[in-house]
Amino acid sequence: MSKPENSPQKAGLNQQKINKYKKIIWALLLVPVFIFLLVFFLTALNVFGDLPNVAELQNPKSNLATVIYSGDGKTLGKYYKENRTNVKYKELSPFMVKALIATEDARFHEHSGVDLKALFRSVSGLVSGSSSSGGGSTLTQQLAKMQFPREKMSKMEFFVRKLKEWIIAIQLEKLYTKDEILTMYLNKFDFLNQAVGIKSAAQIYFNTTPDSLKLEEAAMLVGMAKNPSLFNPVNPKRYEATQQRRNVVMNQMVKYGYLSQPEYDSLKKYQ
Repeated sequence: MSKPENSPQKAGLNQQKINKYKKIIWALLLVPVFIFLLVFFLTALNVFGDLPNVAELQNPKSNLATVIYSGDGKTLGKYYKENRTNVKYKELSPFMVKALIATEDARFHEHSGVDLKALFRSVSGLVSGSSSSGGGSTLTQQLAKMQFPREKMSKMEFFVRKLKEWIIAIQLEKLYTKDEILTMYLNKFDFLNQAVGIKSAAQIYFNTTPDSLKLEEAAMLVGMAKNPSLFNPVNPKRYEATQQRRNVVMNQMVKYGYLSQPEYDSLKKYQ
C-alpha cells in the first residue's frame, strides 16, 4: 500500500529543500556584501595604495596665485601655476550656494559624505535604463575626487578609486562643516580658461566677485560643473548648450524651492 502524497515524510523533504534554497539565496545576497565590506576595509588600511592622510586633508595643498599690489592697494599682476585665490564662505553669493546644492547634491545637508539613498537610486536607474534617476556622487565625494590625479584606469582600479573617494568623503565630513566643504569645492574646481576656483571664474567669465554674482551668472557657473568644456560661455559653438544647461540649473532651483516659477520664466530669457 503506497503512502499518501502529503505524508509527513514527504512534507519534511520539501521543507528541507526550501531551507536549502533559502540558504543558497542568502549566500548569494550576503557574499557580495561581505566581499565589498572586506575590500572597503582593506582600502581604508591602504592595502591598495596610500590615501591622503588626515594632516593632508586638514591642510590641503593648493597652488594659489601670488597677487602683487601697488602702494595704493591696486592689483599690479599675478604669478601662478594655477590662477586660484581662495575665498571664504561668507564671500560667496547665496545664489551660488543654492544653485550648487540644488543641482549637484540636493541632500547635501542630510548625508555624511556618501548619500546611500541617492546611490541606490542611481544604480536602480542604470539597471532600469532611466536617465532621470540622477547621479549618486555627493559634493563631498566630488571634492574627494579632486585629491586624485586624472588618469586612465582599469575597471578594478576604478572600483578601488571610488572606494578611496568614499573613505576620504567620510573623513572630510568629520573634519569640516558643510559650509567649509562647499567652499573648498568651489575654491578647487577648475572652470577652465585659467579660472581655477570660484574667485577666478567670477572675474574671468563675468568680471565680478563671487559675492556679487547674479542668479543667472551663478547658475551658469554651476552648470559648468557637469562638464566645463562642454558648457563653456566663452566658446561660441557651445554658448547655446551653456544657456540650456544654465536653465536646467535654475529649474532645479525651482524644484527645491530656491526660486519661484515666475522668476525662472523671466530669467531663462536672458541671453
